[in-house]
Amino acid sequence: MVDARRVIVGIPARDEETHIGACLAALSRQTRRADEVIILLNNCTDRSLQAVRSALPDLPSLRVVERHLAPSEASAGAARRLVLDMAAASPGAMVVLTTDADAVPPDDWIEANLEILTRGAEVVCGMASILPADAARLPARMHEDHARERACLEVLDELDARIDPDPADPWPRHQQNSGASIAFTVAAYRRAGGAPHIAVGEDRALVAKFRLVDAKIRHAFGICVPVSGRLEGRAEGGMAAALARRIKAADEWADDALEPAIDAYRRALAKVQLRRLRAGDRGVQTLGHDLLIGTPAMQAALREPYFGVAWAQVQRLSPVLQRRRLRVAELPRETRQAAWLRDRLEGGADVAAPLTGIHFAR
Repeated sequence: MVDARRVIVGIPARDEETHIGACLAALSRQTRRADEVIILLNNCTDRSLQAVRSALPDLPSLRVVERHLAPSEASAGAARRLVLDMAAASPGAMVVLTTDADAVPPDDWIEANLEILTRGAEVVCGMASILPADAARLPARMHEDHARERACLEVLDELDARIDPDPADPWPRHQQNSGASIAFTVAAYRRAGGAPHIAVGEDRALVAKFRLVDAKIRHAFGICVPVSGRLEGRAEGGMAAALARRIKAADEWADDALEPAIDAYRRALAKVQLRRLRAGDRGVQTLGHDLLIGTPAMQAALREPYFGVAWAQVQRLSPVLQRRRLRVAELPRETRQAAWLRDRLEGGADVAAPLTGIHFAR
């Protein structure tokens, strides 16, 4: 059965004459084509416009928008926000997908996202992978560091999933929130207040905004979009900049999504207890005491209309839940500790154990 919802794809592009043709060709091969594809050419100085126009015969739904943004606004985040707003405002739009201009979505990319949305998700996060030829040029050390980060992040996320299961995003799942592949309903986008006003890292920030309004988010293993592994990026602070930096020297600090295993364990337990309080269980003072938050502030958080907003407030207010970053050298140890905690739960440990029952050095 063909999904009848009006689907819009929005892509920001800046000086992408080398890659945009392959991206648009991939969109023209989709098993379920977009009803409209919007390309936002942001301050381009190359032949991106000509490359896009050459795709028009194969992609008649293409709409090209040129913008010359002021220096203070000429960022990847601003461009993504503009094109997503355009896509969501397209007449009759119900679903929006976004990817990167140097990405090559698989032929079933739109269809696969729509299938998951049809099953009840409001947001679908796919994975991004570096094109094999580009990945082969990266030093072995970078692949090893990435594997260590991924292994640690995966077991931390599994720990969270066991303590606080998410029916919309059950385990197994991945941990990426990449602009190479995000799909969402227009209703969820409006509920979240649109895309964030942020220069870089807009993909993670967008997913964070969806979390604030309790959107049903699925991190789907079956959706993976290849992107270039170029070292000269179009956005300060983007993936290309990170790759170039890590080629010169290994990073001391791991990805900021990672934290010590026992911190992640405490965070997940606090999240579960907050859910129970919002469901009517007593114990505001006890949880506030454990998290070093006063009762009035806890009560204010409990009155928030969305759990996501309440949880964000609790994390911001609690000294106990402030995030500590990990050094790359600490990843193997923290991965082992997270696996031990996960196995402890599998062995029948009480997930609802009080937070004060777990002690660790800060």
